[in-house]
Amino acid sequence: MDTTPRSVTRLIEEFHRLPGIGPKTAQRLTFYLLRTSKTQVDSLSDAIRDLREKITTCALCQNIAESNPCNICRDESRDQTMICVIEEPLDLVAIERTREYKGLYHVLHGAISPVEGIGPEDLRIKELLERLRDGRVTEVLLATNPNLEGEATAMYLERLIKPLGIRLTRLARGLPVGGDLEYADEVTLTRALEGRREV
Repeated sequence: MDTTPRSVTRLIEEFHRLPGIGPKTAQRLTFYLLRTSKTQVDSLSDAIRDLREKITTCALCQNIAESNPCNICRDESRDQTMICVIEEPLDLVAIERTREYKGLYHVLHGAISPVEGIGPEDLRIKELLERLRDGRVTEVLLATNPNLEGEATAMYLERLIKPLGIRLTRLARGLPVGGDLEYADEVTLTRALEGRREV
């Protein structure tokens, strides 16, 4: 006979459904919430509710936002002639942290992966092509992940965008800062050699 109250078991199950949360972590989170103040629990539940009720997708860049168009697309100080194509909204956060990129974005919401049944039609590629039709964009920076799926997605986009006469660039790839040559794989070393520059 299970002595754990149903509401506790249900919350453990819900936490366990989240990516990266195992059964033990789900239990710890649940029992932490049982011990914490009602104010903190209410604050967490309000934040989750707000996430579902207030977040939308920007009609232009497909990023998550609370307004449509999003703050980045509305920012006239950004370079309107350049679009950085990324796989996920978290990629945008990473690039923005550098404070180096000043253009616009386009979020695909995934990458082509036949193994997982994800084809080009499952991504926001049609919306990207629509943005490129008006002729204002002069450069598309492909910033997909340097893995099999990201490379396949970049190659697919390259075939679609090159005929439009828009400059295509790709993020440089190679050795990480602090890395040792002896531990680098052949593909990484090859990319580092290809991407070498004047000093």
